[in-house]
Amino acid sequence: MAATRTAAPSGAAPLVAVAILSLAAVGAALISQHTFDMQPCPWCVLQRLIFVAIALVCVVGALIRSSGARAGAGVLAALLALCGIAAALWQHFQAAKSASCKLTLADKILNATTLPSVLPDVFEPRASCADAAVSLFGVSYDLWSLALFVVLVLIASRTWRARR
Repeated sequence: MAATRTAAPSGAAPLVAVAILSLAAVGAALISQHTFDMQPCPWCVLQRLIFVAIALVCVVGALIRSSGARAGAGVLAALLALCGIAAALWQHFQAAKSASCKLTLADKILNATTLPSVLPDVFEPRASCADAAVSLFGVSYDLWSLALFVVLVLIASRTWRARR
């Protein structure tokens, strides 16, 4: 009598989910910016960049058939999401209380990428950190971002936990 086995998760589904959620976050930020005139500060834009980087890593990882490569993509996505958590916490507890975000770490990272000049509608900071401290349903954007980064870490971790 043959025993039936259930297939272990391949790792692609969590990566696809993380990519979709990351791109949805950037989409929501762009809608807020271009439809509701909620202009981003450097820390907001840095988090957008992190979401895009996570999505790219996950898409590449999902396209690779190797479970090791998928686990590696999951680890890299989780590490990037941890960077996003740090950025969101810094924005909430430090930057949002500052009148200026000029020459902060976020501003320096963005300028080093040249993305603000290449894609200004997406990656150009247009407000100070204090001005960008707005809320959605009574929760500040940085905390929404923080919560999503935590969810992304949890989902991405499924790629390497499933491998054990």
